[in-house]
Amino acid sequence: MDAFEESKNDMNIWIFFSQPSTTIFLHGFSASSHLILLLVLSISWACKRPTLPTLENSKPMLKNTHFLYYWLALIACIGLSFCDLLLCVLNYFSGYTNGWSDLKLVAQLDFAFRTLTWFVISAYLQIQFSHSSERKFPILLRIWCAFYFLMSFSYFIIHLSLYWKYSSVPVLLWVSDAVSIISSLFFCYAGLFGKGQKVEDLHILEPLLKTSSSRNNGDKGQGSSVGVESVTPYANVNLLSMLTFAWMNPLLALGHKKTLDLEDVPQLANCDSANMVFARFENELESDGNGRGNVNQVSTLKLAKALILSTWIEIRWTTLLSIVCTLASYVGPYLIDTFVQYLNNPDQVKYKGYVLVFIFFLSKLIRALSDRHLSFLLRKMAIEVRAALFAIIYKKSLKLSSQSKQGHTSGENINLMSVDVERTGIFSWYLHDLWRVPVQIVLALLILYKSLGLASLAAFVAALILMLANVPLGNLQEKFQGELMDSKDRRMKVTSESLRNMRILKLQGWEMKFLAKVIELRNFETRWLKKLLYTSAMTSFVFLSAPMFVSMVTFGFCVLMGIPLESGKILTALATFEILQGPIYNLPDTISMVIQTKISLDRIVSFLCLEDLHPDIVQTFPKDSVEVAVEIVKGNFSWDLHSPNLTLKDLNFRVYHGMRVAVCGSVGSGKSSLLSCILGEVPKISGVIKLNGMKAYVAQSPWIQSGKIVDNILFGKEMNGERYEMILEACSLKKDLELFAFGDQTIIGERGINLSGGQKQRIQIARALYHDADIYLLDDPFSAVDAHTGTHLFKECLLGILGSKTIIYVTHQVEFLPSADLILVMRDGRITQAGKYEEILSSGTDFMELIGAHKKALADINSVESGASSDNLIYGEEDDNKLCSEKSIQDDSIPDDEEDDNKLCSKKSIQDDSIPDDEERELKIEKLVGPEGQLVQDEKRENGGVNLSIYWKYITIAYKGAFVPLILLSQIVFQLLLIVSSYWMVLATPISEDLRAYVRGSTLILVYVSLTLGSSFCVLIRSMLIVTTGYKTANLLFNKMHSCIFRAPMSFFDSTPSGRILNRISIDQSAVDTSIPHQIEEFLVSIVGFLGTAAVMSQVAWQMLIVFIPMTVTCIWYQQYYTSAARELSRLIGVCQAPIIQHYAESSLGSTTIRGFDQEERFMDTNLKLVDGYSRPKFYFSGAMEWLCFRMDILASITYAFSLVFLISMPKGVLSPGVMGLAVTYGLSFSMHGVIWDLSRLENKIISVERILQYSYIPSESPLLVEENRPGCEWPSQGEVDIVDLQVRYAPHLPLILRGLTCTFPGGMKIGIVGRTGSGKSTLLQALFRMVEPSAGQICIDGINISNIGLHDLRSRLSIIPQDPTMFEGTLRSNLDPLEEYTDGQIWEALDRCQLGDEVRKQERKLDSTVTENGENWSVGQRQLVCLGRVLLKRSKLLVLDEATASVDTATDYLIQQTLRQHFSESTVITIAHRITSILDTDMVLLLDNGVILEYDSPAKLLEIKSSLFAKLVKEYTRRFSS
Repeated sequence: MDAFEESKNDMNIWIFFSQPSTTIFLHGFSASSHLILLLVLSISWACKRPTLPTLENSKPMLKNTHFLYYWLALIACIGLSFCDLLLCVLNYFSGYTNGWSDLKLVAQLDFAFRTLTWFVISAYLQIQFSHSSERKFPILLRIWCAFYFLMSFSYFIIHLSLYWKYSSVPVLLWVSDAVSIISSLFFCYAGLFGKGQKVEDLHILEPLLKTSSSRNNGDKGQGSSVGVESVTPYANVNLLSMLTFAWMNPLLALGHKKTLDLEDVPQLANCDSANMVFARFENELESDGNGRGNVNQVSTLKLAKALILSTWIEIRWTTLLSIVCTLASYVGPYLIDTFVQYLNNPDQVKYKGYVLVFIFFLSKLIRALSDRHLSFLLRKMAIEVRAALFAIIYKKSLKLSSQSKQGHTSGENINLMSVDVERTGIFSWYLHDLWRVPVQIVLALLILYKSLGLASLAAFVAALILMLANVPLGNLQEKFQGELMDSKDRRMKVTSESLRNMRILKLQGWEMKFLAKVIELRNFETRWLKKLLYTSAMTSFVFLSAPMFVSMVTFGFCVLMGIPLESGKILTALATFEILQGPIYNLPDTISMVIQTKISLDRIVSFLCLEDLHPDIVQTFPKDSVEVAVEIVKGNFSWDLHSPNLTLKDLNFRVYHGMRVAVCGSVGSGKSSLLSCILGEVPKISGVIKLNGMKAYVAQSPWIQSGKIVDNILFGKEMNGERYEMILEACSLKKDLELFAFGDQTIIGERGINLSGGQKQRIQIARALYHDADIYLLDDPFSAVDAHTGTHLFKECLLGILGSKTIIYVTHQVEFLPSADLILVMRDGRITQAGKYEEILSSGTDFMELIGAHKKALADINSVESGASSDNLIYGEEDDNKLCSEKSIQDDSIPDDEEDDNKLCSKKSIQDDSIPDDEERELKIEKLVGPEGQLVQDEKRENGGVNLSIYWKYITIAYKGAFVPLILLSQIVFQLLLIVSSYWMVLATPISEDLRAYVRGSTLILVYVSLTLGSSFCVLIRSMLIVTTGYKTANLLFNKMHSCIFRAPMSFFDSTPSGRILNRISIDQSAVDTSIPHQIEEFLVSIVGFLGTAAVMSQVAWQMLIVFIPMTVTCIWYQQYYTSAARELSRLIGVCQAPIIQHYAESSLGSTTIRGFDQEERFMDTNLKLVDGYSRPKFYFSGAMEWLCFRMDILASITYAFSLVFLISMPKGVLSPGVMGLAVTYGLSFSMHGVIWDLSRLENKIISVERILQYSYIPSESPLLVEENRPGCEWPSQGEVDIVDLQVRYAPHLPLILRGLTCTFPGGMKIGIVGRTGSGKSTLLQALFRMVEPSAGQICIDGINISNIGLHDLRSRLSIIPQDPTMFEGTLRSNLDPLEEYTDGQIWEALDRCQLGDEVRKQERKLDSTVTENGENWSVGQRQLVCLGRVLLKRSKLLVLDEATASVDTATDYLIQQTLRQHFSESTVITIAHRITSILDTDMVLLLDNGVILEYDSPAKLLEIKSSLFAKLVKEYTRRFSS
């Protein structure tokens, strides 16, 4: 008989081969096939030697795209090689023992050739993909993988038929078949589908790769020092390094040596960059429909589907790892009963114990490996989801129509970017829990059924009841979460608006009113927060108690039904319940996250479905040779499509190339809307707009980007030095740049905070000029600049550089109209007159109204000048006098506007509140270069570990920490009761069914139930106490931070981008509201649980301490080594997120300008770069976390294995097998990584507290009220201002801005202030309002030193009309009277006086007319009139006008001046104005230069003095008027 059939000791491998000839044929066929492949592969390899890639032909992107396919194929090949090697060895031993038959020889050859072939294929793949530029699977391997799969499947069918016939097939061959089929499937997938992916990636993503690389090469911003060579090591990792996370070693080592900066963090692999991720996501989103237009009809399901498909590779891998991890976790509970029986049986062979130990160790190892890689890939997936959503939301924001923007405020949109995107990313962490929980429950029930029989059904019913109980809790959570997000949106809207307009709030004394509004909204929000937190606490309690509840029901059922309870079976059940605790505990979180993610996706979808600007409003053509530049035929337009009133009506005009077209008209006539409709911003009702050529746009309200001045001017264009210098000269910017310490490299604060209004406007004009477009649309470009500068700009820019271009400019200055080739006069949205200046001068009343006001202004000048010497107006002066005059006029010409030397020369002072003290001390006045001198500093982040004082402050801020000992006590008692209940069940039950039970069943269950209920009660107490403390702490921190922010000096807001503040108010506050209390609870559970487990294990086998102590020391060392890098990465995450939100908010405000210059693509690239900057530390932080946890798990597994070896080595009878089994049971969950993990997460979250506390200790302004120095209610009664030796500087180490000013503004007088930029005009006004405190000297108003009274008393008694007109979202009434001090009659009276009464009466809701965010639905001129209305209501004795009529036409300006003269005849009025008429009308003129008074007298007297600077300024203005 054949040896294969004889040997029982041969593991019955060949028992089924009853027909050797058939089997010999199969083995022979397999061996021949493998041999042929081996020969062909060797020949092809020899003929085609691999070439090393050059820089030109290497494609790292494709390499990374194929990364997963390559590993899939390689792992399949190595697996097959090892499997065949094992069979080869077994067959050899069989032949060696029992003799060699023909079948065995052929089988040996087959297995040998298989092993060799698969090893060679593995080597070929390694070289093909690692050292060659080739990126695709060769055709030979693709044919072979399909052939091998068919052959393996055939073998499986044959084995199946043999099993059917002989009822016996060895397990090893089933394993061999399974490995062959699965591996060949993987190999097939990698070989066949990898090719298709390559082509698709090349086709779709290659252009993006070029864009990305060019952008990165030219990038001077974040991460610019990170070269191509520093792309993540993860991109080219080998198998061992990938499995052990060793690719993280270089960064962790660097982080251990120094504080990590963003430049130290390598770039992401190209396939993981935001560019590639967004391309994949957008492709999936658009492919699920009929093209690009379909994105507007996106649904929540469609968005979720696109996210899933774009991360499909990660989802598949994580699914596989989830399955492996789940199966490995149940090996321990399954074998515990066997292990206890082994310990109980004195006759067992020793090696069986070691086999069990090895299986326990292996299962723990596999679980650790799969769990770590599962976590890492889920985090990587979350990063990709965030990147895709950041990009799609940003891209959408650039296309939104005006009406859509009004419906979605910036506060809501910031929440989308900060909260909803974050939450959707986090959901990937919970993705697999949706199916894992049911699978784990089924596996648990199977194990329970094996141990306890029918009692497992009771466990199932108990689990089912708990799951059904989850439905109402889930519904409540969904409701509370939705309401919480809505209330948070409302709060964020008001907060962001307040931060944007903080200067106005402080000048008006309204900041505390707006703070009260924010606090009120927060109080409403906290009602929902409280409900959500307590619901979550109840849910956590129910599900933490679930394992105990299930165990009570199960053991109770066993006693009731008489099912014998033995120690081994109880331990199996307890271990199973312990594992179940994870999924059941995660279930409420999972359901909560599903609900929250659904809400967040709904909110994102509602934003994505908003209406875009219609691309077909304007028909755009290249310039070519067409004569017409702009043409509108029968145009009707309306900002609101649902309104019956059209914004623009019956537009018909044509503009030819090279024409200058002026647009004029009264406030609200539709001038700006006309330019907007040419840009395609206004929805079209009917008509045609044609645009031939490239356009550039200058907005009425300047939009300046955060960043360098030079970048604002270039705006994405290449630097052309000659043209750049010419444009700086033309825009009068050279003098300004000289005043900046860093010239054009000066960093501009948010919304141009450190520039004056005129500087912002001229930078805008320079940006447009540098763009070199064909058509220029300028919206009132001269309103913010003074007389001389306006003339200079008009001559040098419009008549000079743009002489051959098409220009359409809106203006209120009549003197710029005669130069126009065509003038369009507008009224009520219609063009009422059109033609040249002379043609329309006598043909209509509208134009005559404007000209009439102009002539009246001239008459005013002449009347003032009549008493002055006419010699002052003679033009033929001496050359040197003329030079002097030109110089002085040039000095005066740089805008007399909002900000001066404080912002021009002293930018480096303003950040003194935001930079660390030690850095501040090192600043030197003479140090004019370096980042310290810039206004906006990089965001401050703490270095080193989170100070323990932060934790202490957090836990003691509420109730002075009174609840902390109670929380600790309840957790410790819970753990003790849990351990005691386990000991009770083990000691009170027999080891085997042969022995009699020690106690009655009823006693057993009664004691167990009592202990379990006691521990459940402790959980409830702990959860409630943590939620109560966390809720109170969150509110206290919120109130303290907001109070400090609103009371901070203006220098803080000038130097701090609002994105940083909003980050703390939104993201960090969210973490304090919900995450940190939960994280503290998690850490408490982990640390007490770990100590409990260690105590149980060491009590049974004290020898374990020999390993446990070194293991703990090693773990702590690893944790310390890891923390230094991980902490900084975590801080970088916080720092790098703010720029994304800031750039988004900034781009939303300037979307019209961005579209006007066709710069959407460049801004999208910048957004993707910022997202990459955020993703990099996020990715490496994930790698660092898993690097640590993997090492912790390995150390814990080794410790556990040693403790098991001690247990089986222990002499029999020393300890009860049940107690030893209990130690094994507890040891299954033994790992320090849970503690370290939760500690690290807590430290990362507690950084939010650290960041909030940074803004809770901002130095405040002076007190709002000084009780002992309260001025009388009538103060100021005269309005007399005495300035005595006033000296002002912006920081102790900076030079004086005002240098000993002494003068008196008599009560009831009108004072005009003039002077060049940097002379100290605005500083004087700021000193008057105490926005900056004097270094020496004093200002007295009606005899009271303003430094001695409270800020609120001062600011609320003074009135100001600022240069930038500001309106707040709400109603017209709330804008005029935010403090609700006046009656409707008084408000109407004020509106009539400021020429707005008739306009408001036309509105349907009158005083309750809606004002949208930033007052966007009111024209700039109307907003200026509303500001005038505010001061008319206030009727203060001291009024300050800071270029108050810049945005209104001459006629309206004249009416405003008349109104002010009439209603403030007895008040002191201090005016800074560019229109000389406004100054000439004053009683006194104060001329400042370099912080000192040069001239101070009445206008008439100053004009009499031939050499006075004021006389020369008036002469220049008159000359311009006369022209």
